[in-house]
Amino acid sequence: MSLFLMMTLVIIAGCARTPPRGGGGGGGGGSYVGGTVPALGDTAPHVWRNGHPYNQEVHGIDISRYQGDIDWQRVRASGVSFAFIKATEGGDHSDPAFRRYWAETAAAGLPRGAYHYFYFCRSGVQQAAWFIANVPRDGRSLPPVIDLEWTASRTCPRRPSGAEVRAEAESFMRVLQAYYGQRPIIYTTVDFYHENQLGQMNAEFWLRSVADHPSRIYPGQRWTFWQYTGTGTVPGIRGNVDLNTFAGNSAQWRQWLATHLR
Repeated sequence: MSLFLMMTLVIIAGCARTPPRGGGGGGGGGSYVGGTVPALGDTAPHVWRNGHPYNQEVHGIDISRYQGDIDWQRVRASGVSFAFIKATEGGDHSDPAFRRYWAETAAAGLPRGAYHYFYFCRSGVQQAAWFIANVPRDGRSLPPVIDLEWTASRTCPRRPSGAEVRAEAESFMRVLQAYYGQRPIIYTTVDFYHENQLGQMNAEFWLRSVADHPSRIYPGQRWTFWQYTGTGTVPGIRGNVDLNTFAGNSAQWRQWLATHLR
C-alpha cells in the first residue's frame, strides 16, 4: 500500500461522524459506544454530518411505562446523569409507572423531572391542574416539561393555530411555574416547532433532532437538552430507550443543577 493511500485512509477514519464499534452498547448486537459515555449505545446509529452528540459530557434518558423494570443503580453507574419521566397526558391520563420511577430515581440519587404530553382538546389550565394532581412538589426535581407535538389521537385530532398553541402552552407553564417554583422546559419536534413558531416563546428548550445537529434543524434556537436517538441502549434497561444530552460540559451541568434544585 502506498504512503499516500495510507494517509488518505487515516484522514477518512478521523473525520467519520459515526461512533466506533464497541462492546459497550448495553443490549443487542450492532451497538455502538457512546463517545465520552462509552457504556451508552445505539442499535441504529445515525451518520452525523454536521456535528454529533457523542463528545458531549452529560447524557440522560427519558422514559415511560414501556421501559418496564429498570435497574437504576446500573443506569446511574453507566454514566446517565438525568432522567425525564412521563407523568401525564391530556387531562385524564397518567402513566402507571410514574410513581414507581419517581421513587426509584430518588432512591438512586439520579436527578429527574416529570413531563406532560399536551393535548389540544383541553385548556392549558385544565392540563396543568391534572399534572399538579399527579406530580409531587419536590425541590430535588428538575423543572417540569411540557411535551408539544402533534398528537395521533383519534379522540383529539385538533390542530389549532400557532397562536392558540402558544397561548395555551403559556397558560400551562404559568400555572406550573407558580406551583413548582420553576418555569417548565419545552420539549418539541422539528415540524411542530416550525409550524407553530415556538421560538417566540420564553423558555428553555429540549429539542428532538435525530437526523442532524440542532443548529441545522432549529437554526438560531438555543437549547438546554437535545434528544438525539430513540434507539439508544443503557445498562439496566431492557430494549431501546431515548437518549439525550445536555448543552454544556460537566461543570456547566453542575452549575445548572445548582440553580434548579433546592
